[in-house]
Amino acid sequence: MIGVKHIGGNPGESANYEPPFSPIPAVNVASVPQRSPLRYPGGKTWLIPHVRFWLSRLAHKPEQLVEPFAGGAIVSLTAVMEGLVHRAVMAEIDRDVAAFWKAAIHHNEELRTKVEEFQLTRDAVNRLASEPPTTSVDWGFRTLVLNRTRRGGILADGAALNKTGENGKGLASRWYPETTIKRLAAISEYADRIEFRETDGLELLADRIRKGCAGTVVFADPPYTAGGKRAGSRLYNANHVDHKRLFSLLSSSGVEFLMTYDKSPEILALIREHGFNAVQVLMKNTHHAKVPELVITRGPVFDP
Repeated sequence: MIGVKHIGGNPGESANYEPPFSPIPAVNVASVPQRSPLRYPGGKTWLIPHVRFWLSRLAHKPEQLVEPFAGGAIVSLTAVMEGLVHRAVMAEIDRDVAAFWKAAIHHNEELRTKVEEFQLTRDAVNRLASEPPTTSVDWGFRTLVLNRTRRGGILADGAALNKTGENGKGLASRWYPETTIKRLAAISEYADRIEFRETDGLELLADRIRKGCAGTVVFADPPYTAGGKRAGSRLYNANHVDHKRLFSLLSSSGVEFLMTYDKSPEILALIREHGFNAVQVLMKNTHHAKVPELVITRGPVFDP
């Protein structure tokens, strides 16, 4: 296994700790198979080459991948569909996002029918937003429509609908019913290998760790609220995460994991405190400025 050198030390020295840059660049999302029907703020399509590298170099093919903060779930979907793990266990506490995944996994055909029959207009979208759904499928469908018609896919309260959109198509600029139906159909084919839980991700993780970690790996991409970041609270309705507990759970478990975080002094200190390894990956933000994200693992994986 290739990897970065182990970096230990005093957490108080985190201000001087500068993780190396990963040799694997952030990829153009168009070059990676798009498996999730959701447009998710902070989505991890760019990370897929790192995930493939990490999983393919483990000593044994994992029995299950646990993703405690599912969101758009691109990592779980990719890992299962590409045969990198046998099964995935996903958790999401956001009720709207959870409703979508329950519909996509357990009522897939009904959800596809709704997508096929929906006539997209601003009035129709506003009705969905204002009227409480009456069934679990209706709720999942509502999430999907709002996700694909709001700016940036943001579901948090107060998010605005697309106005100009991609290529001037306005509200419909991200509404691709045929593509969405295909992605849902692909999920249906693997539904028996995907377990979804509407629950707090840390509680799910703690439960799986108590039951034993043999054959289990973890991918964790929590909302970015560490170090005073406001992005998580602005983009997600469910945004509170005990970051210290997440690090402690992973540290004490011995499970192999891959985490992603914004680069902040608080997270750098936690990396050093627990003796984890990290590399930086330069990402372009919405303003096209390059900002570093951290890819964190238990041991050395990525060698610059």
